Amino acid sequence: MSEPVATSVLLTPALWEALGLTLRLATTTTLVLAVIGLPLAHWLNRTRWRIAPAIETLVALPVVLPPTVIGFYLLVAFSPQHPPGTWWRELTGAPLSFSFTGLVIASVFYSLPFAVQPFQAALRGVSPELLEAGRALGASPLRVFLRLHAPLAWRGIAAGLTLGFAHTLGEFGVVLMIGGSVPGVTRVASIALYDEVQALNYPQAHAFAATLLVISFVLLLTVTLLQRRR
Repeated sequence: MSEPVATSVLLTPALWEALGLTLRLATTTTLVLAVIGLPLAHWLNRTRWRIAPAIETLVALPVVLPPTVIGFYLLVAFSPQHPPGTWWRELTGAPLSFSFTGLVIASVFYSLPFAVQPFQAALRGVSPELLEAGRALGASPLRVFLRLHAPLAWRGIAAGLTLGFAHTLGEFGVVLMIGGSVPGVTRVASIALYDEVQALNYPQAHAFAATLLVISFVLLLTVTLLQRRR
């Protein structure tokens, strides 16, 4: 294999490190989205609290708000001069900004609507008569949700988790504002690709972009199949 072809096919260790960090970030974010987003979606579907529309709008805000705006305000909040950045610095002795933990928090906030909205649609799609039957048999609301409601909506829940994972893979503006480009800590795939383009290293940029393209296509195909089978 000639040198130019080999360069365009094989990724450097730094790019593999960035890809591994991105997959770790996406996995962690998806797990947090499952823990936070599913109860939130269930509550938004059922609550009659007057402030609920405002909360639902706040959750959906990252869909329309420029990522740099979100990144800026999170960066301010994460700074040692403002809480929760101050609290985190006092607790751990390290800053929250430009850290992997900061990336996870920012990614959860930015990807939240891409998981919560599919969760809401999936939970709404379950027949109320089935849920009422479960309650009539004496099951508690929590047991009905865990043993009946969520399992019946599993395809939509899986689609939401997959979409949240995929969305985290493609983050750029938010992670750049919060984490910068610290190798092995905050230099995720989108930042690494940008750095390769800035360095005019197009063969590596092509190879890395193609890798991300294939991963994203497989994830979105999974979401499409799950939604069609519902």
